[in-house]
Amino acid sequence: MSRLWDSRLRHYLGSRYDARRGVSDWDLHMKLHDRGAQVIHTREFRRWRDTGVAFELRDSSAYHVPNRTLASGRLLSHHGERVAVRGYWGDIATGPFVAFGIETDDESLLQTSNGQPVKTAGEITQHNVTELLREMAVWGRPRAAQGYPVGEQPLQDRTAEPRPSAPAPESFTVHFLSLGSAQTLHHKSCYKGRFQLLYVACGMVQLLSPELGACLAPGGNLIVELARYLVDLRQEQLQGFATRVGELAQAAGFAPQIGARPSETFARFYKSGDLAPASIDPAMESGTPPPEVLAPSLEAMSPPCEDQIQQLEGRAPGSEPLELPSLSQGSLLEALAPIQEALATPNSESDSQTRV
Repeated sequence: MSRLWDSRLRHYLGSRYDARRGVSDWDLHMKLHDRGAQVIHTREFRRWRDTGVAFELRDSSAYHVPNRTLASGRLLSHHGERVAVRGYWGDIATGPFVAFGIETDDESLLQTSNGQPVKTAGEITQHNVTELLREMAVWGRPRAAQGYPVGEQPLQDRTAEPRPSAPAPESFTVHFLSLGSAQTLHHKSCYKGRFQLLYVACGMVQLLSPELGACLAPGGNLIVELARYLVDLRQEQLQGFATRVGELAQAAGFAPQIGARPSETFARFYKSGDLAPASIDPAMESGTPPPEVLAPSLEAMSPPCEDQIQQLEGRAPGSEPLELPSLSQGSLLEALAPIQEALATPNSESDSQTRV
């Protein structure tokens, strides 16, 4: 994995590879920090850019086994032919810190000292993910059983009069769907008009279509992640992306959310229909996306078939290196490419036929 990461990084930086430390600092301080991610520390961001390791919860010597699941196969063009090649195709520019590491309900983790954050994005991520897992672990239990263990309740809780416990929330099941199901899901009666919330990542906006919108009930909410933290996009491109998201949402049958405050991170809509738009959930308004995500991971966009996998496994280490395509922002920009092309020609007939 270290070889695959370095190969991808060399192709991304090009002639700037020898100055990669400076490029990393520039992207962090002049882009991510300016866009609201000041809590990301220089040391952790630089380590991730160099090695691909973002979170070290234990001693650094514990991370000596590569995570081979991050490597996958793709068909690339080589001398005019399509050849299967194995590599790392994920994000190498922004980093995973913006997912859970820049916002938290615990204000003490966001404190600063002499203008510098006291906690790193890795520590905030650990706290947020731990809290999410804890909430999932107690899901389905009565509210009275979700607090402190028996005998460890705070004194004020033990002396207060007992209150009737709220009913336990119903159990749920998570279904992982293939990427192609976004256009055919509405054909099943059990899914058509079923969902109340749809969350679309910025790399999946090309899937936002009337077919996908048919799965939402009238008045249901749509939250689309904007490209605020993509470091390779300029300000005018970010604005153009937000405009294009609005056009795609409107074409899919959605209208802007009433009462939602302006945000550079998320665009909020509701399904047009006879029903009034649903009230805005405080969790959505805080800027933290909900966990319900219909779109699967980008890695499923072009999974290799069996014969391609055999070619990948049997490829000799000393074979001629392949010419990789231009991947400036990692896999996210690959998904954004059709949107950017549509932005360049907004009046073309291909706007409504955006594909990866």
